[in-house]
Amino acid sequence: MQKKIGKQVSGRIKVPEGKSIAVNFGLDFDACSVWYSIGFKTQSTMARGEFGAEVGVPRVLNLLDKYNIKATFFIPGHTVDTFPETCREIVKRGHEVGHHGYAHEGISDLSAEEEENVMKMGLEALSRIGVKPCGYRSPSWDYSPNTLKLMEKYGFKYDSSLMANDLYPYHPRYCEIHLDKANVFGPPDQVIEIPPSWFLDDFPPMEFIRGYRTGLCPVNDLYDRWVSIFDYAVDNCPGAVFALTNHPQTIGRAHMIQLLERVIQHVILRNGWIATMAEIADAYEEDS
Repeated sequence: MQKKIGKQVSGRIKVPEGKSIAVNFGLDFDACSVWYSIGFKTQSTMARGEFGAEVGVPRVLNLLDKYNIKATFFIPGHTVDTFPETCREIVKRGHEVGHHGYAHEGISDLSAEEEENVMKMGLEALSRIGVKPCGYRSPSWDYSPNTLKLMEKYGFKYDSSLMANDLYPYHPRYCEIHLDKANVFGPPDQVIEIPPSWFLDDFPPMEFIRGYRTGLCPVNDLYDRWVSIFDYAVDNCPGAVFALTNHPQTIGRAHMIQLLERVIQHVILRNGWIATMAEIADAYEEDS
């Protein structure tokens, strides 16, 4: 794709008749590995990852079943290898599974060889539970100079890691960074970017990490933020995508799973089209 090099190439989602915007309930099932990425390897943090697998995922799956919702789980290979039966249960219940690295690595600092090895390790782990993913999410929500090439090499249709748009999918471009002159953007890639957002993520506002993050925000603050963003999209952005990112070890807590149910009820009330990211990518139509 070589057109519009100087401009972001974006598009819209063609939703079914009677629906407002596309909605994805995304779950980053990081379990123990999320703690490695921020330098915590203690028994306490491993227990919090274990909670996500043993308590959080079952609660989430039961809630999704209650409303007949299919979600997208981005699962690191380390989680697959550590909690294989939990991951198989996700697949058994019909949810999409995407690639999410191996041990929640910060790929922007990896060499090309190291990043490709992580890519292959993640794919091999997912294959052990019968998954060949069409979607990728960087564990660090960041790219290296090699990430786009790797996604093309391994045949990914969509990505959900970058934030050059908030409500519309687009085609990501590599940015050549300069400090003494203008940055230079490359051509838009063929991969469809379904943008996530830190504002639509449960982990930063809710998780207490001693010496690192306070967390513990009021649940209603998070509900108000998520619903406000969703309502704005419904009222002002036809063809938009509302992509929520939750973590079983966070959203699976007693007070948080009730929050998620309230959000689901609001989305249904306003006729959101709830779909997997793969379904949303299939419904993407590029702006002319």
